[in-house]
Amino acid sequence: METTDGLMGPLLLSRGIVDRSAALRNDEDWLRRVWAEERTRVLLVHEGRTLVRSRGMEASLTLMSPAEAPQGPRYLLGVDAEGVPYFAVKTPLPDEITEGPAPEDGPYDAPMGLRQAGSLLDDRDAGLFVYAVALEAWHAGHEHCPRCGSRTDVAASGHVRVCPADGSQHFPRVDPAVIMLVRDEDDRALLARGPEWPEGRMSVLAGFVEPGEALEQAVVREVFEEVGVAAADARYMGSQPWPFPRSLMVGFFARALSTELRPDAEEIAEARWWTRDELGAAVRSGELGLPSQLSIARRLIETWYGARIDGD
Repeated sequence: METTDGLMGPLLLSRGIVDRSAALRNDEDWLRRVWAEERTRVLLVHEGRTLVRSRGMEASLTLMSPAEAPQGPRYLLGVDAEGVPYFAVKTPLPDEITEGPAPEDGPYDAPMGLRQAGSLLDDRDAGLFVYAVALEAWHAGHEHCPRCGSRTDVAASGHVRVCPADGSQHFPRVDPAVIMLVRDEDDRALLARGPEWPEGRMSVLAGFVEPGEALEQAVVREVFEEVGVAAADARYMGSQPWPFPRSLMVGFFARALSTELRPDAEEIAEARWWTRDELGAAVRSGELGLPSQLSIARRLIETWYGARIDGD
């Protein structure tokens, strides 16, 4: 399979550089020691948002020392190359900080989600934010044991939940999904719009992997189910976490064996084939909107297009 070297531009949510330090998650002595150190950095996370310090198009996470952090469930995010530990604390964000326009003299701190801040953060901060949001989302949906219903306890610095009744251990869940740009023999790209999307905005096809199914099989099945096109030669191009709430998007190119479009009305409102000239002109005119630069869908489209697409 090909690597992400084939993609045009970075996968903005796949840029983490802090070592996850799994061996330290159960080291209670080390955890106590670093939590007492001033240099340890903490980010707050609540319902998928954290505090971000921004000025114009520049942004960074608002990090603090453990002494400054509020009380709340604590997740170890790892240790960087300089030995600085990073934690996330799940807690409501400070009431006195509200969203709004930036003061002219900036910078300012404000609650932001990944969709707002993900493309503005550097590699370290983007990776920490994605990690914290993914852990928070998993804990929110897995507070009880799926075997007996007992409330579970958090262990391993936020990376395990343990049932006190039956002793079972439960680990963070990731739901793999395939996302694919399908091309026909004339090198046209297939884009579609779901019923919940506004008219004029389209993307590539995507769908969750089913039990007992390989990724390549999921590509072929989803394309046929959604638009009635037979596909083959699924070619891996890269992957990106998408913690909304816990997906892993695995990107592919695929070759169409047929071109007649028969959209599934429950999943697809419209679908069509695009040449590069047609797509470029439609985006420039405002007729067509594309997925955000944060998404792997945009990377697949721009890789096929052969250049960054402006005007969206």
